[in-house]
Formats: sequence, structure tokens, C-alpha cells
Amino acid sequence: MADTLILSDVHLGSEVSHAREAVRMLQGEVFQRLILLGDIFSDLNFRRLKKEHWQFLGYIRKLSNPKRAVEVVWVEGNHDLGLTDVMSHLVGVKVYQEYAWDYGGKKHLAVHGHQFDRFIVNNVLLSHVGTFLHLVLQKLDLKGKPFARFADRANTSWLRLSKKVCAGAVLHARFKGADRVFCGHTHEAMHREKDGIEYYNTGSWTDTKLTYVTVNEEGVQIHEYVHDHNNDHTPDDSGGQPGDHAGTDHRDSGEERGETDTAPVDVLDDAGLFEDADYAGTRR
Repeated sequence: MADTLILSDVHLGSEVSHAREAVRMLQGEVFQRLILLGDIFSDLNFRRLKKEHWQFLGYIRKLSNPKRAVEVVWVEGNHDLGLTDVMSHLVGVKVYQEYAWDYGGKKHLAVHGHQFDRFIVNNVLLSHVGTFLHLVLQKLDLKGKPFARFADRANTSWLRLSKKVCAGAVLHARFKGADRVFCGHTHEAMHREKDGIEYYNTGSWTDTKLTYVTVNEEGVQIHEYVHDHNNDHTPDDSGGQPGDHAGTDHRDSGEERGETDTAPVDVLDDAGLFEDADYAGTRR
């Protein structure tokens, strides 16, 4: 069991979002805390959300139900701005600008990372234009979206985002007295250590390499999710035997485990967004 699982940059509403795979990954892991580290959405247009995007939100809603004893935290990203007030209530999670917790004698800090991207901070309008053009490219792209994904990687490399975000995050962690800091935003999973502070980037769920991070007694690990379509199971990083179905969740014996919950009104209901009305989402 992981104390904390962190994923970011699912970009719901985008043509390159691997929301279905993100749900399968979450079904195959056991954790006490889930941190959605920003850019869960691509933009403000709910009409872009597909069936599997609503199902991802429905699954998060189920995990956030108090009876499941899983803490679900949403750290706001630059693409989430304007959505968190509504979605935090709909999905039932707390939303933070940054989130800190103690574990294993170390202070951990989670912040999306766009705060350390000067281009985003200083060019808000250009950033929105770039997002719009990228969404258009996804619509016009070939099957598999190779050009859109290439453009995403080229943009990260050209702006040297990984190094900039890492440097800014480490400086921020030092100011906050944190031992480890976690970011998303750059879509490039990585680990660096500087001046005794560990930096981790969770990568994204929009490229061919799908990554997430876990924190447990053994430390911090960056995982790459690869779904085996032939055996329809998720590879198990916890030592399960080949062929074992990693979707077993020992927190709850069997309910709410269907992969095909069934955009908007019908999917809202089938995905679980209209159930469990006895608790409300909150924002902090």
C-alpha cells in the first residue's frame, strides 16, 4: 500500500487525454491519499469532455466518499483555473493552491509548477492562445495524435520548462522547509536532488508514456503505466505475479468497480456523480 499516489496533467477534454487508462491505473493501486496535481482539465469547455472523461470524474467522486477512507486532494493547475469551484463540489474534493503533508519524518510539498514558468506567469493571453491552437491541432491530427504530442514535447524542450520548474520548485521548497517537492506542468517525469531537497515531476497522461508517483515506506517511485490489452490487467509494481489482476482494491470489497460506468447527463449518473448525495464537496 502506498501512503500517497500523485498524478497530474490528465487534461480532460483534450483529444490526447488517456483518462480511461488513468482510471485503470487507480483501480490497480491501493493508497491512503490521492493527489491530483493540477491540469486535470484542458480548458473551460465542458462540451469537449468525452464519456471516459466523465467516468474519470465519477471514479474520483467515488474515491472521495468518506466511507472509503481515502483522502483526495486537488492542487489547482493553470488549466484548471475557473473550474475548481464548480468541480470541487461536483466531485467532492478539497482544492488547494499547494498542499503539504508529513510522512516518514519528512515534509512533502505538492504544487502544480506553473508558478515557476515565467512564460505562463507573464503571458497569460498568449498561453490561452497556445492552448486553443494546440486543441485545434489535436482535432486535425492523424490517428494517435503524433503531431500534437510532438508539439507538446517540442514546446517543453524549447522553453526549457523542466529545468526552470525544477529550479523554482526546489527554491520554493527550501523557503517552505520541505524535504521533498512534487510538480506536474512540464509533462516530463523526472527526479532531481539539490542541496538536500528531492524534486519529482509526475509527468502526464497525454503522451505515449503515462506516469505517476507513489510515496511509501521505501521512498518515492516514478511508475510508468502500461496496459496489457491482451490480458486486460494492469502491471503490478507491488510484486504481483504475471497475469494477476492488479485491479483488486482491498479498501472496499467489490462495489463501484465497474470499468464501464456509462456524458453528460447519462454519464454523470452512471459514473457516480449523482450518487452519495449525503456529502458535499469543499474548497480550501
